[in-house]
Amino acid sequence: MTQEIILNADPRERTGSNKARVIRRIDVMIPAVIYGNELPGENIKLPLNELTKASENELFYTQVLKIKIGDKEEKVVLKELQKDPVKGKFLHADFLRVSSKTKLKVIPPFRFINEEECIGGGIISYIVLREIEVLCLAGNIPEAIEVDVTEIALGDGIRLTEVALPEGAEISGLEDGQDQMVVSVNAPKAVEEEPVEIEGEEGAEAGSEGEEGAEASDSAESPDEGSEES
Repeated sequence: MTQEIILNADPRERTGSNKARVIRRIDVMIPAVIYGNELPGENIKLPLNELTKASENELFYTQVLKIKIGDKEEKVVLKELQKDPVKGKFLHADFLRVSSKTKLKVIPPFRFINEEECIGGGIISYIVLREIEVLCLAGNIPEAIEVDVTEIALGDGIRLTEVALPEGAEISGLEDGQDQMVVSVNAPKAVEEEPVEIEGEEGAEAGSEGEEGAEASDSAESPDEGSEES
């Protein structure tokens, strides 16, 4: 089950760069705005510590969030989180209101499963794609898109058109023929082995050298024997 991220917020009446600096420095909060769903925009401010903690969760950038403003709740998705380019401090956040029928473009990652059971038995290669943009309902945003590699044979793969998507989700651009390979199974490359010396051949060579040495020794002794006879 997807973890729900909840943020508490206060209404923000002050606007403008100078007042935003006061909110960040004095109130230790981050100015933000909620808009969309055919409703007026609403200025809010979020506690810095809550926003920082939420931003450490990868789901903060892809899932529907809940913002509580007093007794009211807003379901939103993050549209933009501005940071100081030098210091990295949060400056401002934009949130888009959503309903269960709102369609959104999100970029969930692929999650490859059953790699050890792959019948191909080769090297599993992830072809460029680790994530993909999908269009889906706000109430059914996938945390990840699972790709089962069990049945991929050696030399085969799975393309975008063959990926099983969550209900109501579709991959943008496929109707334009933008199909791509997602994962494939390739044969491992052959490894060249160094030549191994055979022990028997070494012994034979050593024996041959010994015989040659013995023959040389005999020929060296024969002149001495002839000298004694004379």
